[in-house]
Amino acid sequence: MNSATRLFAFFAVCAPISLAAQTVSSIDPVLAQRIDRIAAQVLEQRGVPSASIAVVKGGKLVYTKAYGKAHINPDVAATPEMRYSIGSVSKQFTAAAVLILQEQGKLRLDDAVGKYVPGLTRGDEVTIRQILSHTSGYQDYWPEDYLMTPMMKPEIAQQILDTWAKKPLDFESGTKWQYSNTNYVIAGLIAEKVSGQKLMEFLGEHIFHPLGMKSVWNSDEAKLTSTDATPYIRAALGPLRLAPKEGRGWMFAAGELAMTAHDLALWDESLIAQSVLKPESYKEMFTEVQLKDGTGSHYGLGVEVTQREGHRSIEHSGEVTGFVSDNEVLVDDGIAVVVLTNHMAGGAETIAQLVASTVAGSGSQSDAEKQALAIYRDLQKGHIDRSLLAPNLNDYFSEQTVADFRDSLGPLGEPLTFKQTAEELRGGMTFRAFRVAYPGKRLVVTTYTYPDGKLEQYLVSPAD
Repeated sequence: MNSATRLFAFFAVCAPISLAAQTVSSIDPVLAQRIDRIAAQVLEQRGVPSASIAVVKGGKLVYTKAYGKAHINPDVAATPEMRYSIGSVSKQFTAAAVLILQEQGKLRLDDAVGKYVPGLTRGDEVTIRQILSHTSGYQDYWPEDYLMTPMMKPEIAQQILDTWAKKPLDFESGTKWQYSNTNYVIAGLIAEKVSGQKLMEFLGEHIFHPLGMKSVWNSDEAKLTSTDATPYIRAALGPLRLAPKEGRGWMFAAGELAMTAHDLALWDESLIAQSVLKPESYKEMFTEVQLKDGTGSHYGLGVEVTQREGHRSIEHSGEVTGFVSDNEVLVDDGIAVVVLTNHMAGGAETIAQLVASTVAGSGSQSDAEKQALAIYRDLQKGHIDRSLLAPNLNDYFSEQTVADFRDSLGPLGEPLTFKQTAEELRGGMTFRAFRVAYPGKRLVVTTYTYPDGKLEQYLVSPAD
């Protein structure tokens, strides 16, 4: 490692750094207002103190903004320069480190883990690919959503493995998918042994420094500073209270990273551009791992692999005590959304998915979407344009029915998103479905339209 990289690694682990140019705003003001509204409504509904958001569009970072309070008593407003722990979003960086080592010819994904970390249960059978994809069978050391007393004390990675990775496997490796932080402790130790470097140093040299991710902090080694977001928890519906801190060592390789939303978005830019790893490595990372019976796992290597409204999404959420994060990357669309929050109540995934959907649909609406939304807005006010309706639907919308639509939909206000999700032919008509999203509610609008344009159906129901 050269001296510049070593200095970067030192700062990333040990010292607060001056963050500049974290505020970005180069999107259409109307789209920015919609993003702001989504964030504000979800924070209010979930009781989350603050969120920091970054948006990538067209493969480039175009928007960052922070909302709410990073600290309470005294109140301090959140800013884009503040770092938040990203929890298990860290796993994709550990997976990337292993993939880089494979590119260097120092290991193979189908190597047995026992080749590098001896003494693990059936370590001569379980592969690196299986630990990175959570199909190994090794038991999770932290499935709980709260911090247990033993985890407040320091621990070393090897002791975690001695306790959890030397138990009998929960299932035959490769036959099931089960999320397990233990897998990534193994992966981190493999990366360190093969590279001859500390994991943070290796990531600094190969990822953080080249991408200009200057805010990265190893929160496993040291708590965030007073200039960063403060983590909070709540017991039941009680008041916000300061979150306890995990003991040193527990988050190694599985959830140790903290950073700004801005800098996590720089990583997302690289996922879209495929600029850090080789193309075959991205293919490995983004491809859903199949179980031995051919069933899909919905997981690649350190990332979830799914379809959202027809868009391929490479994503992951993260949680450590007092912080929840979500990172959604629509890789084929050049879109990514980072949401970091400082409360265990969640909301990050809701914000990220709504913003991603909004950004993906920020182009022109289809005529069908325009019409369906216009009818929805009219019904919220107790009106219906009967010239659009075929006789049966005209009869359906009695005075009482229109009033019920108004009274139930009107208080919800303007939808955050209104998007068509399905279209097919049936009964000589075109069937369409539309998803209507609010912070804590999802609705479905279904319509049937005759070839002459008249509507035979317009129904609204709760989404499943």
